[in-house]
Amino acid sequence: MTTAEFPFPPTSPDKAIEQMRRIRDDRPMTQVQYAHGGKVWAIHRHGAIRQMLEDRRFVRKPFATGEMEVPYPVQFPDFLKTTMQFADPPEHTRLRRLVAKAFTLRRVELLRGRTRAFADDLLDAMERKGPPADLVQDYTLQVPIQVLSELLGVPAADRAKFTTWSQVMLSTNGLSEQELAEHGAALYTYLVELIAARRAEPADDLLSALAAAQEADDSLTDDEILPIAMLLLVAGFDNTANFATQGVLALLRNPDQLQVLLADIDGAAAKLPDEILRHGGFAVGRDVEGSAGLVPFVATEDVEIDGQLVRAGECVMADISTANHDEHVFEQPERFDITRSPNPHLTLSHGLHHCLGAPLARMEMQVIISSLFRRLPTLKLAGEEGYATDFLTGGLNRLPVTW
Repeated sequence: MTTAEFPFPPTSPDKAIEQMRRIRDDRPMTQVQYAHGGKVWAIHRHGAIRQMLEDRRFVRKPFATGEMEVPYPVQFPDFLKTTMQFADPPEHTRLRRLVAKAFTLRRVELLRGRTRAFADDLLDAMERKGPPADLVQDYTLQVPIQVLSELLGVPAADRAKFTTWSQVMLSTNGLSEQELAEHGAALYTYLVELIAARRAEPADDLLSALAAAQEADDSLTDDEILPIAMLLLVAGFDNTANFATQGVLALLRNPDQLQVLLADIDGAAAKLPDEILRHGGFAVGRDVEGSAGLVPFVATEDVEIDGQLVRAGECVMADISTANHDEHVFEQPERFDITRSPNPHLTLSHGLHHCLGAPLARMEMQVIISSLFRRLPTLKLAGEEGYATDFLTGGLNRLPVTW
């Protein structure tokens, strides 16, 4: 196995899955050289990734302090390094425990009705305008924006500029450093003022709940709430919109699975998000390639993973796509199966860093897709989809449809 074989060049989904199988059989880990941050060990096997994610000897603090650069295909945004995902225990444990008090399943479920209402309003507008439509701009991007704004308590009048700021913060090219700094400063100022307002006059939103979260004599400061809000911007609408759009495209490209959904929309929607998260990108029929998975970690001492020695100071990353197609864990991993159960994919990480917003993301994807096909069961593609190339999260930015 040579370092050039992973990440592998664009190829068909079937060939990519076969290449993943060969990589796992040949060698459990591959060292990858990225343009930013240098070398990183890519872990390919599902069990080995879980082992690493459960091991406290792997940390992210050197990235947060600037001691090391994050190994990644693009320059990693500095603001993300201030968020909870770059904290290590005991600070990470403290922050996560306090955030969990505010970010509850009950709060997510209370949002489900509002999410349906947002979806229905957007679908009403699509029907009034008539086909064709760009599903991304008219629907799948708009629902998470509305939900996140509702969750954080962003007034309706501010949501357009809030969205612009959020997308700019994820931009990887096309903007000057000065433009990025200006947008970043505007967003930070806005959030600081909104947090202060919620402390003065609490409302029924997440920022108010974070401000009130307390355990014994411990509570979250404004300086701690701000990066939590910033992290939600990254994971809270852009990623969710990308996966929801990818799911719609995967269903349209796999009519057998679309029929499964249409036969029992409410029942099938429950398991649908996890199969999209696991396999959706391979189900759309587009060329795929090996890529960075979760944010990497740094070994604090020599550690052996799946027979490979990782030395202290070396970086490791999870090759999520390959792990999510590990035939030792998933039966027929190459198949897009929206009834798959169990589905222990690693797209939302595992252990200490498992995505705190996973219930929210699943709920939004369920509502976005089920509402769409309940309203427009004859939905079909009306042209080629488009992909973003200038955002950290990438994903679909255009999906022409008709009905």
